[in-house]
Amino acid sequence: MSLNWREIDLILEELPLSGSYIQKLKQPDFESLIFDLYNKSERFSLYVNLSSGKTRIHRLTRNIGSAIKLQRFAQFLRSHIMGGKILSAYQLGRERIVKITVTKGGEATHLWIRLWGGASNVIATDREDTILDAFYRRPKRGEISGGKYNPETDMESLSISGKSKKEYSVRSIPGEGSFNQKIEQYYFEKEEKEKTTRQRDKLLQIFNQRESRLLSALEKLEYQYKNYENFEQYKQFADIIQSNLHNIKKGDPWLTAENFYNDNETVCIQLDPALTPAQNAEKYYKQYHKSKSGLLRLKGELEWHNRELAKLVSQKEKLLAENDHRRISAFLESESPGQAKAHLEKLPGIRFQSGDFIILVGRTAKENDELLRRFVNGNDIWMHVRDYPGGYVFIKNKPGKSIPLENLLDAGNLALYYSKGKNSGKGDLFYTKVKNLRRAKHGKYGMVIPTQEKNLTIKLDLKRIERLRNSREQVK
Repeated sequence: MSLNWREIDLILEELPLSGSYIQKLKQPDFESLIFDLYNKSERFSLYVNLSSGKTRIHRLTRNIGSAIKLQRFAQFLRSHIMGGKILSAYQLGRERIVKITVTKGGEATHLWIRLWGGASNVIATDREDTILDAFYRRPKRGEISGGKYNPETDMESLSISGKSKKEYSVRSIPGEGSFNQKIEQYYFEKEEKEKTTRQRDKLLQIFNQRESRLLSALEKLEYQYKNYENFEQYKQFADIIQSNLHNIKKGDPWLTAENFYNDNETVCIQLDPALTPAQNAEKYYKQYHKSKSGLLRLKGELEWHNRELAKLVSQKEKLLAENDHRRISAFLESESPGQAKAHLEKLPGIRFQSGDFIILVGRTAKENDELLRRFVNGNDIWMHVRDYPGGYVFIKNKPGKSIPLENLLDAGNLALYYSKGKNSGKGDLFYTKVKNLRRAKHGKYGMVIPTQEKNLTIKLDLKRIERLRNSREQVK
């Protein structure tokens, strides 16, 4: 709740405002002002907050942090009253309006600080009660430059404030020191708690969304993994079909035969009636190879997703237990939409634009592995130079589009340029879809073995490389 009139009286009584000079003016946020004051005995700061439910005025002893750029009204005050002397400061009866009169260069300015929770404001007027400016311009109330404002001359006009005849008393605020100190501590602690609660709610929203996406991806991967787990069965079916070609006619939907892999038990194998017996066997062989290589890929993806989920849960628990809201704020700021480009820059390797296609290049084994695990899909193209160590190059797939030769040449030049074969000026490359790669068992970090690869011979074109390097800033 906001201050009542008795509390405002006590606060003003403890402050040596009259006779003080306004040395500096600061604006911490869009709802408050700080006046740095000094007199013969001391220097101190006066804090005015106009936010609903926390409207107040009191001495400020703590460092609030970085201030925003002075807004319109604060700039007006800086030019009109900074360096001026406070002639008087008092509350108008029980109305929660503080009048501060400041003189500078022979001109007097009245600051009316209205501490009404739902209609707070700071209004500056001249000697003739003409409004010079206001913290909040409210045309319906007439609180705009050129209007008139002087509640002191007509106290009855204050009835619009919802004035109550209820007798107020000074609250018993916990803490030590003056009432100003207790009020300062009470409200700032309250604001810290509210801010922390809001931050934690936002944190939960961010982490729950990420956790949900990871769990959904894991569920799909686990489903695929189960389908691929019995890959040996596809080879067995193919072998059984192959050994029974003479017993199958085109158009047969099923083959019933002895399973020589399982004590010659009878097995029923579904066939595609549109295919020949040999084509049905080939179909199962292809399914076997696809499942076998897919199982290796899925195992890596499952491991990565589970690691990411564990890291996410650990980070969430750590941040939710954090008592320093500044660290939480730093995290939330890093997650804001304005940081999207910054996040993009954290991707490993280098990104190039080749026509409508994005090309990713890994320069080290670590970048190669990171790109392969996290940033490419099965239908993306992988490319590498033969006979030379070098970076992996990936062309990101665009659904429904085949990759033109010109884009392949761009990727090939990049593969040669970022390899040990660069100085030779030419080289042979091979490329295939990412889904046709399998990790080399006990191989070096990031090492893969391609299947179904195609060949490409490249002569290094430095003009093409320069064009691609200039395209890096355009990658979205």
